[in-house]
Amino acid sequence: MLYKILYGMHDLFSPLNVFRYITFRAALAVITAMLLSLIIGPWIINRLKKISVTQQIRDDGPQSHLKKTGTPTMGGIIIILSIFLTMMLWGDIGNKYIWIMMVSLIGYGGIGLVDDYLKVVRKNPKGLRAWHKFGAQIALALLIGVLLYMNPNDPYRSVLSVPFFKRWLFELGWFYIPFSILVIVGSSNAVNLTDGIDGLAIGLVGIAALANMILVYISGNAKFAQYLQVLYLQGTGELTVFCGAMLGAALGFLWFNSYPADVFMGDVGSLGLGGALGTLAVITKHEIVLTVVGGIFVIETLSVVFQVASFKLTGKRIFRMAPIHHHFELKGWHESKVIVRFWIVGIMLALLSLATLKLR
Repeated sequence: MLYKILYGMHDLFSPLNVFRYITFRAALAVITAMLLSLIIGPWIINRLKKISVTQQIRDDGPQSHLKKTGTPTMGGIIIILSIFLTMMLWGDIGNKYIWIMMVSLIGYGGIGLVDDYLKVVRKNPKGLRAWHKFGAQIALALLIGVLLYMNPNDPYRSVLSVPFFKRWLFELGWFYIPFSILVIVGSSNAVNLTDGIDGLAIGLVGIAALANMILVYISGNAKFAQYLQVLYLQGTGELTVFCGAMLGAALGFLWFNSYPADVFMGDVGSLGLGGALGTLAVITKHEIVLTVVGGIFVIETLSVVFQVASFKLTGKRIFRMAPIHHHFELKGWHESKVIVRFWIVGIMLALLSLATLKLR
């Protein structure tokens, strides 16, 4: 909104012409979202403490976590507010993809908010019933999938692109809708499962947001897309600004969520950010790349799946505890060491995802 006003005056003051560039606004989005998080964070954290919105810690996990009892949760509100306000300032609100991203972020964040509310305010340890929670996630993903599939201006709306290959494009037809549901819902819950120790999930989200900034900018720029032989998706370049806002909000929230955490993001943050990453992948046709850049999220999810399947089939556990970050804690790794090492792997995977642009 502000960007439109400022750019509209570039005839009167030529330096304002800089607002036409996505890269400039993306940089502003990083800084703005980070500052907003740092500014509104303390106030929201204090409010959460006053109304006793605090996390209950499982007693069957690492015993070092018990001291975290009473730490405020639902801090994801800080992240979502920072991204939303930043996009209102520097995003092109006339771009349909921006609104789809906002619907995903706020929609999945809203589902997480209800779940958190039932757990910490109503003292219902199970929160939303599983079929209510997944039903709402699937319904929202279905809406997003249909909106994208019905877009007549996107010639690749039902295409699956395979990285490392120039022309491996698979036409999925209407099956792309359930496929997009799988990607979005899976991504949302993967981030949710990863959010178990201080700063782990939000740090990985920041890494993924940075990698996606580059991927999205290239696929939304006709010249770069042609040079690197990737799909050119008209209008998606504006999502670079959204990725910048996500990165900035992640950095700002990490200030409060780093070990030892002053606040947890809760389901409102993890489901919202996971849903946004999944939606971003569907819009930009980077669904397979998402499994690389978000490889830690995938590993965390698979560790839970394998653990549950093994216990039900054999009565034995593969890991000492799932998700897998708790397994390493119980093996003796300090929480901060698990976090940093997982971040290192996340950075390596992000670099590998960027390599898909050139290795074709």
